[in-house]
Amino acid sequence: MGLFGGLFKKNLAPFDLSLIGTDIHSHLIPGIDDGARTMDESIAMLAKFESLGYKKVITTPHIMSEVYPNNAERILEGLEHVRENAQKLGLNIEIEAAAEYYFDETLELRIKDKKLLTFGDSYVLTEFAFHNAPQFEGKLFFDMQMAGFKPVLAHFERYLYFLGSVEKAAEYREKGVNIQVNINSLSGHYGQEVKKQAQRLIDAQLVDFIGTDCHRIDHLMLLEASLTSEYIHKLADLKLKNQTL
Repeated sequence: MGLFGGLFKKNLAPFDLSLIGTDIHSHLIPGIDDGARTMDESIAMLAKFESLGYKKVITTPHIMSEVYPNNAERILEGLEHVRENAQKLGLNIEIEAAAEYYFDETLELRIKDKKLLTFGDSYVLTEFAFHNAPQFEGKLFFDMQMAGFKPVLAHFERYLYFLGSVEKAAEYREKGVNIQVNINSLSGHYGQEVKKQAQRLIDAQLVDFIGTDCHRIDHLMLLEASLTSEYIHKLADLKLKNQTL
């Protein structure tokens, strides 16, 4: 590359998010976790999802035993309220709900009881702690699959103990675990190391689902501002399962 080669990059048009179609990771049901606080916030986010080109949102409230002790009944009741308000206001975007299950002591029991909220073809969104590597996750993923569920590991690029390598993502995928990346990781929202990790995953073709992990409308505004990013455009080259939902 010449002296000034790095200064002249091709200007890309904003990426067409309708190519993704469905968002599978967000926190839009008001008042039950660290996402939307009010119905007005929920509706504003859904309207923005629609204007960005999304056709469907599968919102995924946290289920964490002590912090967010949600259950299927509470989540589905909240979903109905959001749907009712969205319909009254003329929104056309489809709205479904699953959950984001934290790897804690309650998850094993939920798997045994087969009481997990799923999306699509029996997919279950799960997450690890960000700073401490999980233990026995292989067994839980195996148990989940034996119970008929398909695990999806949320925001792989944000786990500090995996930074710098995508080998664990490849290992999980070989064992049937789907890898999800947050689209705003590509903007640098979570820091440069997380951004680089997300890029590594894309370059290695190790991404099954892309998600916004939207908690507030600022996340969608940031996404909109980042749609000319080279790596967001590279999403079109992946075989994302979002498009099958």
